[in-house]
Amino acid sequence: MSPALLADQAPADTRPGLAESFRAAMSALAAPVTIVTCYDDQGRPRGLTASAVSSLSLTPPLFLVCLDRASRTHDVLTVAEDFAVHLLGPGEEHLVEHFRRPAEHRFDGLCLGARSDRAPVIAGASLTLHCVRHQLLEGGDHTILVGRVTEVSGEPAHSGGLLWHRRGFAHARRA
Repeated sequence: MSPALLADQAPADTRPGLAESFRAAMSALAAPVTIVTCYDDQGRPRGLTASAVSSLSLTPPLFLVCLDRASRTHDVLTVAEDFAVHLLGPGEEHLVEHFRRPAEHRFDGLCLGARSDRAPVIAGASLTLHCVRHQLLEGGDHTILVGRVTEVSGEPAHSGGLLWHRRGFAHARRA
């Protein structure tokens, strides 16, 4: 293989400015806004916001969440057997504000739903996927948490649609 070809395949993080260019490019890609929750080993609710999420499989029903390894909630989520993903809709931006707080205060003043026995479910969140940890995968500076969906609560036809686009909230609406 020629040295010139090897230089073209250098790791992305060694190219000057590529990380910031990639970040700017990704801000143009609208992404769903979610809150992922679980209980820690002391039984305390923990959670974070995530926009790098996607359905993965219908059979079995799998959903993935990409977790930044630098997050203070990363380790709690990767060892939890159960977790919930709240797919937020327009009007639920206030929930995201709660999760901008320090990790230990994110649930202050939030009510949990009656179905919070395996993972904390935020009362009033429009749509929630209840998941069991299926697999963990490495993805650069993130861990990909794959969950097997065991239940969906809420009404999908009237939920979701809160997006993160160009570093701010946007709403997806059908005409």
